[in-house]
Amino acid sequence: MFGSFGRILLVRPAAISLRHFCAASPSNSKLFVGGLSWSVDEKSLHDAFSSFGEVTEVRIMYDKGSGRSRGFGFVHFATDYEAKCAKDAMDGKAFLGRPLRISFALEKVRGGPVVVPRLATPMDSRS
Repeated sequence: MFGSFGRILLVRPAAISLRHFCAASPSNSKLFVGGLSWSVDEKSLHDAFSSFGEVTEVRIMYDKGSGRSRGFGFVHFATDYEAKCAKDAMDGKAFLGRPLRISFALEKVRGGPVVVPRLATPMDSRS
């Protein structure tokens, strides 16, 4: 269960609860899920995220002309905490052969500018 390599101690727990991926609470309970395979449907996406909490809605965006998936969708959770757990655990993980890109969904504002929050970088702190 424990192994060491030089001065680094490696700990390999037998099982990690999915709830251990959670940190601070997010700003909302709606996740943007990108990188979806064309074969993903609402049921399979719901099943993939339901282990993190109560999924209240799943929506995959489809192309109007072809009817094929556009490769992204949204997953709504009952609470912000459950959404944070799912994001932390699933972001970058492979789902049906493709890595998922997960972020908190921005509210859609018609006619207004889209403001995307910027993360502070080391360069920002020097000024």
